[in-house]
Amino acid sequence: MIASAEWKDGMLFDGKSESGRTIHFDATKEHSAGPSPMEAVLMALCGCTSVDVVNILQKKREPLEGLVVSAEAERAPESPSVFTHIRLTYRIRGNVGEKAAEDAVALSKNKYCSVSKMLERSARIEYSIEYES
Repeated sequence: MIASAEWKDGMLFDGKSESGRTIHFDATKEHSAGPSPMEAVLMALCGCTSVDVVNILQKKREPLEGLVVSAEAERAPESPSVFTHIRLTYRIRGNVGEKAAEDAVALSKNKYCSVSKMLERSARIEYSIEYES
């Protein structure tokens, strides 16, 4: 895997992936042109675990109709301001069994989500699951 970041102007950067995709990073307080790099890391965590949970529930033939994973993070007060605590909320829509959902989320956190495993080195990651009909 290969990636790069190119400084554009001020505190604006274009991140580029090997697949040719671009993310505009905005390291200003406003973040008006794109997420900050740390926001992108948090978004990647939500995306990574979402992929796992959807894949696991589909393999279990659970009637998943929707999934939103949101994250709230706390950072260290001094540089480097790493994440120290992350709370994930999984909002599951459909008639998914609670045990199946719990198992899928736990498998993602403990086994499959590489972003989660990397972040666990500096942050305590907790989660909750909410069910919507």
